[in-house]
Amino acid sequence: MKIIKRDGTIVDYDREKIRIAIQKANNEVSRNERVTKEKIEEIIKYIEELNKPRILVEDIQDIIEQKLMEFGKYQLAKKYITYRYTRELVRKANTTDQSIKELIEGENDYWNNENSNKNAKVVTTQRDYLAGITSTDITRRFLLSDDIVKAHDQGIIHFHDADYFAQNALHNCELINLEDMLQNGTIINGVMIEKPHRFITAATIATQIILAVTSSSYGGATITLSHLAPFVRASYEKYVKKYKDRGMDQKTCEKYAKQDTKKEIADGVQTFNYQVNSMTNTNGQAPFLSVCMYLGETEEYKEELAMIIEEFLNQRILGFKNEKGVYITPAFPKLLYILEEDNIHEESKYWYLTELAAKCTAKRLVPDYISEKKMLELKIDKNGNGNCYPCMGCRSFLTPYVDPKTNKPKYYGRFNQGVVTINLVDVALSSGKDMDLFWDIFEQRLELCHKALQARHQRLSKATSDVAPILWQHGALARLGKGESIHDLLHNGYSTISLGYAGLYECVKYMTGHSHTDNGEGKKFGIQVMQKLNDKCKQWKEAENIDYSVYGTPIESTTYKFAKCLRERFGEIEGITDRQYITNSYHVPVFEEIDAFTKLKLESEFQQLSPGGAISYIETPNLQNNIPAVLQVIKFIYDNIMYAELNTKSDYCQKCGFDGEILIDEDLEWYCPNCGNRDHNTLNVARRTCGYIGSNFWNKGRTQEIKERVLHIDNKDDD
Repeated sequence: MKIIKRDGTIVDYDREKIRIAIQKANNEVSRNERVTKEKIEEIIKYIEELNKPRILVEDIQDIIEQKLMEFGKYQLAKKYITYRYTRELVRKANTTDQSIKELIEGENDYWNNENSNKNAKVVTTQRDYLAGITSTDITRRFLLSDDIVKAHDQGIIHFHDADYFAQNALHNCELINLEDMLQNGTIINGVMIEKPHRFITAATIATQIILAVTSSSYGGATITLSHLAPFVRASYEKYVKKYKDRGMDQKTCEKYAKQDTKKEIADGVQTFNYQVNSMTNTNGQAPFLSVCMYLGETEEYKEELAMIIEEFLNQRILGFKNEKGVYITPAFPKLLYILEEDNIHEESKYWYLTELAAKCTAKRLVPDYISEKKMLELKIDKNGNGNCYPCMGCRSFLTPYVDPKTNKPKYYGRFNQGVVTINLVDVALSSGKDMDLFWDIFEQRLELCHKALQARHQRLSKATSDVAPILWQHGALARLGKGESIHDLLHNGYSTISLGYAGLYECVKYMTGHSHTDNGEGKKFGIQVMQKLNDKCKQWKEAENIDYSVYGTPIESTTYKFAKCLRERFGEIEGITDRQYITNSYHVPVFEEIDAFTKLKLESEFQQLSPGGAISYIETPNLQNNIPAVLQVIKFIYDNIMYAELNTKSDYCQKCGFDGEILIDEDLEWYCPNCGNRDHNTLNVARRTCGYIGSNFWNKGRTQEIKERVLHIDNKDDD
């Protein structure tokens, strides 16, 4: 018999523990109130004769209380209940101690690999984690109901970012309204920042805004370069005036002004990149920032925008220097390149930017690509118009929204409230392949997710604008008055809240025996599962006027946790629970052989059913000498899928100077194939793990997933 403990772990049954617990209560009552050894043995025998393969520890305790009362030992039963309650309080009171000790001493694999962009040894990160441990403890003991905590512990659902939940003011991610803050001024830390008059000043202020905003939230943030473009013209006009004042003719003034402007753009972009990567926000890391490159966002300043995009791409191709002074691939900012009619064809005016983007992707993994064509088809607002806009950070997309004041689309200044993820694999395994039972369990689990999402919404709804003035009062997300509630911004479609999902592949494989990539029974069932998620979000939205949205969760460390929980609950099942990870969202499993174009086309159908956010990718070899292949994929993305990326390899060994792919051995340890170096401190490894590039290594589950990735494209030119 196996015992399921409160934290979801499964241990062997031990009759002595029952005997000891009852005896401790026995010692607290008078002799005539005590139960005999024979009666204790009778209780133990009763439990054992239930012949249950698994039993909850709470159920055993309930049986003991019931039997003691049947024996007429009411005082003893009362003492046992008190003992049980006291033990529960002690358990809860000490939940933070071991975590803090392991974090500080650097002994815990979870904290060392919780986030591939955080170094748990650094004091600023440790400070964030210490606060997070405390927040998680408060969240578990006081803020969430027991059923949500229990389901989270057992890997049935995942309540994201509990380490920030104790504060009622923190939302998930956002599109920063940089235009409002730069054009109309803002206030940072009590200091008024007026409208800048040059590009380099605007770029510097933008980084200060980014730092302040990301310190007041916990997810990813996105800005768009079109909001910086007007300041390029302002700089140019300033230079023209300077040379005019020196008595030069118009043509000469323009010539020198263009040279100076180009130099200022280079300096401004370099400053921006240095600032973003060298700053540490209150989360103990560089801001999780994405930068959008969308020519279609402006007609008036399109030429200036193209100049900024070109410089961003050129500087990213070069890379950033590491400690040894060698150029490597940085994690941030993530670059989002919008594919559109102006840049997707060889004869397009801005095709040169797409060629540059392809070179950048081959060298540095970014930019990622958003198809304006597909997005206009999928993101239809209430006026019947298609919309194109970037994701919030990694992959979270807002729902279409029309500002009631202007009757125009609005995206910058909006945000996501938070995420709760359902483990689809657990739903499947809990059903034992009984299809009717599967849908019943699915319904129950979705309602549990709904309850957890409501807890997120209700906690955030208590916030006022005073808790984060940069967000709510000074333009990043709103211009509310002091003390004003943010409640209205949580309704009417202004913000979203996300129902995440993970493990569609394993879920479908277990229930049907097929992959959801089979274009048959497996795919049909996968689509049904996805549609159920969307139907539920629609139902909740209509009832509550909150924009629930289905989200292909980027579970980084949770993929490992879910896999462990599944093995503990159901044992090792070939092809389902025999790996240390489960598959992210709707993705084709990393080990399944499939070509790039088939994968992207297939996943586009599932991406449409993840309106709250999702991203597809293909794994490639080194394509730096095969840019035509990259461009071929980019064109395919434009015509077939809304959001996709290419995962290339970009690593460096500081010990021997090897510049290639750092490998993973059978023990899931990273090593340099040239010199054998295994020291993480002298290996620069960049891998895409959840939409973002990670560079601080990963837990065993994610490392195995990276190791098992197959290539989806070869390295040959098409003739």
